[in-house]
Amino acid sequence: MKHIKDIDCNQKKVFLRTDFNVPMDEQLNITDDSRIKRALPTLKHLIDNNSAIIIASHLGRPKGSYNPQLSLKPVVKRLSDILGKKVVFCDDFTSSEGKKLIDNIKSGEILFLENLRFYSSEEKNDTDFAKQLADLCDIYVNDAFGLAHRAHASVYAITKFAKVSCAGFLLYQEYDYLKKVMQNPQRPLVAIIGGAKVSSKIAALKNLLNYADKIIIAGAVANTFLKAKGIDMAASKIDNEAIEGAKAIMEIAEQKNIPLYFPQDCIAAQKISSDADFGKFDINDIPLDYMALDIGLKSFKTFQKALKDAKTIIWSGTFGIFEVFYPFGYGTQSMADIITETSAFTLIGGGDTVAAINKLGLSEKVSYISTGGGAFLSFLAGKQMPAIEAFN
Repeated sequence: MKHIKDIDCNQKKVFLRTDFNVPMDEQLNITDDSRIKRALPTLKHLIDNNSAIIIASHLGRPKGSYNPQLSLKPVVKRLSDILGKKVVFCDDFTSSEGKKLIDNIKSGEILFLENLRFYSSEEKNDTDFAKQLADLCDIYVNDAFGLAHRAHASVYAITKFAKVSCAGFLLYQEYDYLKKVMQNPQRPLVAIIGGAKVSSKIAALKNLLNYADKIIIAGAVANTFLKAKGIDMAASKIDNEAIEGAKAIMEIAEQKNIPLYFPQDCIAAQKISSDADFGKFDINDIPLDYMALDIGLKSFKTFQKALKDAKTIIWSGTFGIFEVFYPFGYGTQSMADIITETSAFTLIGGGDTVAAINKLGLSEKVSYISTGGGAFLSFLAGKQMPAIEAFN
């Protein structure tokens, strides 16, 4: 795929697809603007080349209709503050007023379109909608790695109609890093898979058996594997539909002689709350109505030992309920400290994991943080990446 640095953007009208799907609180305040900041190299390159910039993104899942809670207006304000430059907001690029704004945009100016997912045609990968977007510009730039696993109009079909299509600095960098880590890592490569969504991790774990030397499985994902091993996990979250997949992964790992590490003890409680009556239990002795919600000290020491000789670490998914830090976030904090202090190359991805690293103030100690949540997992699973393939 072409890189933006090899394209003449000077005084050209550029359509820049970003992934500014940032977390917000109930008052619509942005709680983490790292995705905005990661797009700055591409934006500054376009500004330096005096391009007329039209930015587009999505936010949340409005399902094809307008939702004021998912408007990109707060993002536009934050971007303007970061750049120290006026960013004009366009609430509907298909309206007469919107078309006027686009027609009149001058070199050096920035126009930001409203949430593309307010249009049902976006997620349907509608070709007419994609052509409408392509007709807005001389050059199309995709810098949204978080959408690389989607075949949506603004990242896939648009490449059929754009005069010139290329990757921004972030998209190119993300894809390049992930390829290198998976295809030519320094060994031993230790993969850590945690979090709550078991179904989305099964395919990644199966594919990682072709690359990893060791795999640590934690979080609610581990609950399902431990249940598959015949351990009574009491009231812990289990994905029963993933039991057979977990058994298959353990069988393949045994055949390939790849060690799998699971929690041996846990912090468990009857409810997920900071005032929960919690206790520390061996994984075989969880009380009937308790849930495993974080790893214990024995598990921590086991995982620490597994990481001791690692030269490459891939991590996606927290070890406990990090959002309820007391008493279920200390496992993630302790492991994050170990991972970021190692001399290994560390690659971290997944929304919850990245949020935890940022909250702990450890992002500067990570070798590379991926902005892709689902895209990161899809890559680890060896799945097709439509938005990348679209360039070809």
